[in-house]
Amino acid sequence: MPKAQAIPARKTRIQSRNQQAILDAALDVFSTFGFRGSTVDQIAAKCGLSKPNLLYYFRRKEDIYRALLERTLANWLAPLAALNAEADPVEELTRYISAKLDMTFERPEASRLFANEILHRAPHIGPFLKGPLKTLVEEKAAVIRRWSAEGRLAPVEPVHLIFSIWAVTQHYADFGVQVDAILGKRDKEAIRAAVLAILLRGLTPVR
Repeated sequence: MPKAQAIPARKTRIQSRNQQAILDAALDVFSTFGFRGSTVDQIAAKCGLSKPNLLYYFRRKEDIYRALLERTLANWLAPLAALNAEADPVEELTRYISAKLDMTFERPEASRLFANEILHRAPHIGPFLKGPLKTLVEEKAAVIRRWSAEGRLAPVEPVHLIFSIWAVTQHYADFGVQVDAILGKRDKEAIRAAVLAILLRGLTPVR
C-alpha cells in the first residue's frame, strides 16, 4: 500500500512576507550583478535577514533565482493569458500592451533579469520556453489569426506581432539608460500613446 504523502504546512503571513522580501532583494542583486556575480550574502544583506534565516526559505542561490524568474514570468504572462477571443481585438491588444508597459515602468529590473537569462541561452528556463510559453503563444496566436480571418483585425502574422509587443515594451527597461539619455525625463503616458499608435495603427481593419 502506498505511503500517504504529508500535507505541506500552510505558509504563515510572516513566511510569505519574508519570501517576498527575499525575492524583491534578489531582483535588485541579480539584475545588477547577474547570476554568477551575485551571492546569497548580498541578498541577505539587502533584505535584512541573516544568511541562515534566508537559507531556511531557499536552500541555494539557484533556488532563489529560479523562483524569481518564475514570479516574473507568471506576472508577465497573466495579461497575455487573459486575452479574450470574444472581446474587441483592438481593445484587448491595447489592454495587453498597456499592461506590459506598466510592468516595464514599475519593475524594469525584472525585464533586465529576464534579458540576461536569455542572453546566456536560458540555462534555467529553457524547458519552460519550449513548453508552457510556446503553448501559450500558439494559443493566443490562434486567437489573433481568427480575428484577422473574421475581418476584425487587419491581416498580421500573430507570433511576430507578439514578439514585436515584447520587444518594444521591454526596450524601455532593457535599454533604459539609452532611453533616458535621449528623452531626458520620461513622460510615461506619452510613451504609452506613442507605442500604442505604432503597434496598433496597422492592425485596424479597413472598413
